[in-house]
Amino acid sequence: MAVVLIFIQVLLLGNIHILGVASPLLYIYFVVQTPRNTPRWLIMVSCFILGIIIDIFFSTPGMAAASMTLVGFVQPSVLELYLHNADDKNFCPGIHAMGTEKFTAYVLFLTIIYCAVFFTLEAFSIQHWGLWIFSIIGSTFATVFSIVVLSIVFSTTGVLMSKR
Repeated sequence: MAVVLIFIQVLLLGNIHILGVASPLLYIYFVVQTPRNTPRWLIMVSCFILGIIIDIFFSTPGMAAASMTLVGFVQPSVLELYLHNADDKNFCPGIHAMGTEKFTAYVLFLTIIYCAVFFTLEAFSIQHWGLWIFSIIGSTFATVFSIVVLSIVFSTTGVLMSKR
């Protein structure tokens, strides 16, 4: 799944900049779909590798890797906040399994963390704080919208993206 998300990001979404500040960052979907029983170290290493690949394609030295690694670190804890069935050890997050509201809130939480870290590292100053805030908010909403739509499409068509 990560390879498909990288290709979509690089070939299609990499050149989309809504109002010059918002970009859909679909590769975050990789960490969103990580099953509950996945060891934290594996999530973090996978996120780091995905982030490095994104950094290579977009010339963002270490920013995506750092942001994805942090999101990979917090994902298990954030997922626990939104689970409705605490006994299911093989739970795989998705719009069908969690419901639209919980899944959207879960995606929003992880995406805000990613965008805040990524755009803070990119700006590395508060000189243009307005652009920084708009980048975080715009990219967060563009990403959440893209991930929720993608999840709805895959849940209605029966395509399972969560199997790795």
